[in-house]
Amino acid sequence: MPRAVRRVAVAGGGIGGLAAAAFLRRAGLEVSVFEQARAFEEIGAGLVVAPNMGRLLRRLGLHEGLAASGVRLEVGWEFRRWQNGEVLFGQCLDDSAEMYGEDTWVVHRADLLALLRSAVEPTAVHLGARAVGVDQDADGIRLHFADGNTVDADVVIAADGIHSALRGVVTRPEPPRYSGVCAWRSLVPAEAAPDLARRPVQTLWLGPHRHLVHYPVSRGRLINLVAFTPAGDFDVESWESRGRVEDLAAEFEGWDSRLLALVAGAGEVGRWALLDRDPVDTWTAGRLALLGDAAHPMFPFFAQGAGQAIEDAAALAVCLSDPGLPAPDALARYEAVRGGRAARVQVASRGRRGHHHLPDGPEQRDRDAAFAADDPWHTTPGSTPTTPRRRHGSRSGRSRGRATAAGWHTRPPAWTNDALTSTGPGGLA
Repeated sequence: MPRAVRRVAVAGGGIGGLAAAAFLRRAGLEVSVFEQARAFEEIGAGLVVAPNMGRLLRRLGLHEGLAASGVRLEVGWEFRRWQNGEVLFGQCLDDSAEMYGEDTWVVHRADLLALLRSAVEPTAVHLGARAVGVDQDADGIRLHFADGNTVDADVVIAADGIHSALRGVVTRPEPPRYSGVCAWRSLVPAEAAPDLARRPVQTLWLGPHRHLVHYPVSRGRLINLVAFTPAGDFDVESWESRGRVEDLAAEFEGWDSRLLALVAGAGEVGRWALLDRDPVDTWTAGRLALLGDAAHPMFPFFAQGAGQAIEDAAALAVCLSDPGLPAPDALARYEAVRGGRAARVQVASRGRRGHHHLPDGPEQRDRDAAFAADDPWHTTPGSTPTTPRRRHGSRSGRSRGRATAAGWHTRPPAWTNDALTSTGPGGLA
């Protein structure tokens, strides 16, 4: 019988790869990370750290660092109408820690990567190493790099993103599909942003065929702005791709003046095409397993891409640390634990595109009415408050749940606050 796992090689040093290394190290395994970039750079923008992700960062001892670099949200999923900023819906997060075990945070991606790197031995991270293939037998697996070097391990984890070079070993090799949607991002200095955008609130503006999201990051010094619009002929998929502020502003011509003021405060703008893949049934092949975007790339419309990758990492470490399981069996268990949940979030994230981008008309009005119907204290249609008022009666005068224009509801949201299913001894929830 093959021996249990001792050495793990991780291809990819992004959020998923570093989280995997951190959890594997915590479980007592030898782990090495191989990242194709020659240096870690401050690319990307903001992301949401929902309670399911925050719990796992706390387990790594990173919660104090998260609090020092991020912003704790008071309101999440605040949906506004494109023309006038009417609040359609919002979720009060004042008691998030009491309800779900953690607060909800927003953080710059570079800050999160720095936190995860701090949980990994510096000598375990190797830069300028692009994985290109593997070969394996009953005794181990060898990871091959573009420069001709190789590394031997008991297990290889492919955390090398949506364009994973190793994914084709596990499932049918095929390129991702262009979605027809492009994303724009910018980090706006807080002093250049309108008051509305500086609040500790995750705000989503919904309009015909496009939407825009903003929230503060970096202790409130910057406002993360991300927009999604029709791609047209634009098909460049790279976080280093650049756009023009004037083109972004043109996409939202006629929208609420506060949103336009935020766009006007942007200096440098990134632009890239969103790619799509369908869920796959198989994540593993012998001693090789996929993780994060290599396994389940997802649209950012549920703000769960990073969270699901970190859940993968935590579950993987539990499975591989079981001394009674040979490597292939441990990876099969990891796939069984994670596959269904990640696929559900992946599909749900894709479905939000149509929901967010409805043109004005009957379907849009039905959607907005459904937002209102989800709250029994919603104001009459057409109200445009700037701040939802709380429902009174809970401890400390705080509400527990969701808000629309003028009230709070108690039903918890899907996906973002779910406890992770236990995988056996130690569990993860």
